[in-house]
Amino acid sequence: MVLIPLLLATLAATQGQIVQLRYADEPGLESVAVEWAGRSMPFVQRDEAWLGLIGVDLDTEAGDQPAEVTFRYNDGRSRTQGETITVRRGEYPTTELTVESRYVELSPEDQARAARESDEIAKIYATLTPERYWSEGFQAPIPGATNGRNFGHRRIFNGQRRAPHSGADLEATTGTPILAANRGRVVLAKDLFFSGNAVFIDHGLGVYSAYLHLSEMRVSTGSMVERGQVIGLAGATGRVTGPHLHWGVRLLDARVDPFALLSLGGQ
Repeated sequence: MVLIPLLLATLAATQGQIVQLRYADEPGLESVAVEWAGRSMPFVQRDEAWLGLIGVDLDTEAGDQPAEVTFRYNDGRSRTQGETITVRRGEYPTTELTVESRYVELSPEDQARAARESDEIAKIYATLTPERYWSEGFQAPIPGATNGRNFGHRRIFNGQRRAPHSGADLEATTGTPILAANRGRVVLAKDLFFSGNAVFIDHGLGVYSAYLHLSEMRVSTGSMVERGQVIGLAGATGRVTGPHLHWGVRLLDARVDPFALLSLGGQ
């Protein structure tokens, strides 16, 4: 059996980054999907190739990790091709922050609220939309932003260790317009305990972006937004040390550096 060649692929990535897969098209090929970390993610056909993305989570074990790509044909045939993804260990420093004590020593009411909201967000990230909503490259939600390289930092709040930082904090004064990184559907626009006013966008194919700590939200759950559309204003709501934008990206449930999206072009 002739294997479909893997074209221009990057089969190595640091924890918290994105792996791009690209396979040549062939007659009768109907769909392609990759199995990675227990989840199946579809490819999209574009021109003469099939394109797919894998998110390498912050806690993915370093080393060679197996992935399986399944090809299905319009005559009912299917076959699986193995690939090896080399995961490199990321070097993420520790950051110590001081915030309001209520965000570290939670009351029973706040604990219950935070747990409900965590479950709500987890269900969103577990949902795979097989359609791709975007056709252009991703952009930063604050034009020209190059700061906010604190993705993955191990954080200590008021002396207590917490989960790694799953997004990038962009410098912004209160009222700065925040733009959608790309076209997609708003799956949550809500005031959350830790995140403050927050907007979550499903871009399809497992790609989600989140915009947290807003002073104002200008979209609602269920609405479609376009690339560059103003979805809210920066602020300092929720667990913060001052005004800024937390910009986060997930590929399904994999925490990845949002700036990694900017190199994908229109894929």
